[in-house]
Amino acid sequence: MSSRKTLKLLCGLAGGSAALVFAVAAADSRGYFGELQGDVTGRWSKFTVLRAAQPAWTPASHTPAPTGHSWDFNWDKRDPSALTNGKKKENAAEDPSSEQDNGKPKATRNILLIRHSQYNLSGNSDKERILTPLGREQAELTGKRLAALGLKYDVLIHSSMARATETANIISKHLSGLGVELLSCDLLREGAPIEPVPPVTHWKPDAVQYHEDGARIEAAFRRYIHRADPKQKEDSYEIIVCHANVIRYFVCRALQFPPEGWLRIGLNNGSITWLTIRPSGRVALRSLGDAGFMPPDKLTRT
Repeated sequence: MSSRKTLKLLCGLAGGSAALVFAVAAADSRGYFGELQGDVTGRWSKFTVLRAAQPAWTPASHTPAPTGHSWDFNWDKRDPSALTNGKKKENAAEDPSSEQDNGKPKATRNILLIRHSQYNLSGNSDKERILTPLGREQAELTGKRLAALGLKYDVLIHSSMARATETANIISKHLSGLGVELLSCDLLREGAPIEPVPPVTHWKPDAVQYHEDGARIEAAFRRYIHRADPKQKEDSYEIIVCHANVIRYFVCRALQFPPEGWLRIGLNNGSITWLTIRPSGRVALRSLGDAGFMPPDKLTRT
């Protein structure tokens, strides 16, 4: 058997860097590399070549390195320790501990972001882009799922676009006994939040659209995604029915991920994305695009 075939066989059976070294040593001791058995210089030169060809198998090189970006606890500008205006300082001088406790949020906010159901893509205007029969079925299923969770919902806010409004109205019927307030908001309308990275070829809004939509969607994020007010005593559950781009941008911003990565996420129609915001400012993603409550033949992404 040739030295090359011997080395390949040994390496294939061993499957590791250490075994490779032993295989080479064994082959070299038998003179397969062509040097004399007493030629120490030639032998170790082969090990040098092999070491240079192998990756650095050290624990450090196989441990993900931190990005260096720490969590910003004042991401929503509502961290009590950062709210130090003149009035607060004056009151705090009398009883600092009492003032600080009174200004701390105590409740957790749960925000359930619902993507609208399937709609008529051939509509020429927003009024014509209403839900399809399947879309109405999806909204019914989402409403049933939200009701089955048994949560005490405080409010149902929806985008003012037709498909989101219709989805919200169907969902609200399943929550009618809970006294959930139904509100519409223009800030939640679909748009182009920020130029995605990596770019895509099938969707290229112009710079003006990013400039206008981005500011509006960021304003929506600041209005709805933040920790609870100190006056809020109990945990809250809020439903927001809007659009895929808006939800994906919200998730990236809330988790302090690069917002330009929003288009890397996919969401089914009628799916539920659940964000939890703790009083400390910590944010957790409890579910992303959950649509497991729908039969497979009812799932769409249009």
